[in-house]
Amino acid sequence: MVTELIAVGTEILLGNIVNTNSAYLSEKCAELGLAVYYQSVVGDNPDRMKRVIKTALDRSDVIILTGGLGPTEDDLTKEITAEVMGFPLVEDLHTKELMEAYLKEYEKNHPQRRITKNNYKQTMVPKGSIVLDNHNGTAPGLIMEKKGKTAILLPGPPNEMVPMFEESVYPYLRKKQPEIIYSRMVKICGIGESQVAEEIQDLIEKQTNPTIAPYAKTGEVHLRITAKAEDEKKCKEMIKPIVHELKKRFGKDVFATKEEKTLEEAVVDLLKEKNMTLSLAESCTGGAVAARIVNVPGASEALMCGFVTYTNRAKRKCLGVKKSTLKNEGAVSAKCAKEMAKGGAKAAETDVCLSVTGLAGPGGGTEETPVGTVFMGCCCAGKTTTREFHFTGNRSRIRGQAVAQALTFIRDSLLECPSLRRATGILGFL
Repeated sequence: MVTELIAVGTEILLGNIVNTNSAYLSEKCAELGLAVYYQSVVGDNPDRMKRVIKTALDRSDVIILTGGLGPTEDDLTKEITAEVMGFPLVEDLHTKELMEAYLKEYEKNHPQRRITKNNYKQTMVPKGSIVLDNHNGTAPGLIMEKKGKTAILLPGPPNEMVPMFEESVYPYLRKKQPEIIYSRMVKICGIGESQVAEEIQDLIEKQTNPTIAPYAKTGEVHLRITAKAEDEKKCKEMIKPIVHELKKRFGKDVFATKEEKTLEEAVVDLLKEKNMTLSLAESCTGGAVAARIVNVPGASEALMCGFVTYTNRAKRKCLGVKKSTLKNEGAVSAKCAKEMAKGGAKAAETDVCLSVTGLAGPGGGTEETPVGTVFMGCCCAGKTTTREFHFTGNRSRIRGQAVAQALTFIRDSLLECPSLRRATGILGFL
């Protein structure tokens, strides 16, 4: 079924609030196998609302509208949709009872506030519609069906819309849709989007169902494998060989096959698996690598310490970088990165230390060392290696790329440890 999402509210158009409802509904519609071809936002204007709703009903089987169901004069979604579809409004006694009970409790908890008569506007519903109880507010949801077209009206506040959709709308749409869509993600780090695309070109050219869609992230490439079938079990069976083939092609560069798993989580999991501790010695990233690591619940079991050594003096004092190295090679050099990593591991008494030093710009670059030059060192179980990078973009983008590559560097170093191969095999973490 072709589905269309319409968010109602001038405050969305003005940027006063972020339209998270459409993102949520798009994801849920995809799960249900509904084809969302269009999304739109319209302000609280009767004429424009009519045009948007008429257009949506002409080209889509199901339209889902969020917002504009409140008690004020500019809450017109119900009235305009009912008018366009030819439904008269009538009072719904069940909704009235629920609303009065809700308002009574509200008044008890907020004695300084007065309940106004305009709340009863919400008890009027399109005749013959399916009324959806709102257990978190006063505005009921509505489903209107006519001549093969369906309009679903949901309240705008996410804390009302989300539970109403999951409790009432999702089961309703599931019955109308014989097939579902199920997706699984394969996440890759360490190689670029163009290389990934080249490696899977043959799979994409012959794909039908399942399909593979690549998404480029900073320092990562995500491949979403999507199948359509009568149930989730069948979808998983169809997706499994594709995932196996992608893992075979990309090997250790695959860091996750679950959508919710992040690169920093993969790093923390490896550290815990090896019972190893981590410290960080950052210059141009200013603690941003540490910030990514501490996003992971339980990271304190692995991350012991972080040094932000922005000046040469700090590099010498905290990490033991040699004065001669800073004078002859410079702070932005492979030798400095190596000494930072070794010194950080020693100072923090950790098994692993990752160092980052570079030029994020916009100034400070030279012909020999342009802006975007970044060196990293990783001291892992006593062995220290370095990597050189040349990133592009503004200061924020350069630092973001450096953080992503730093996490990849830590992970690669851990995977190369002989103990990990003996314990689980190099891909045992997947």
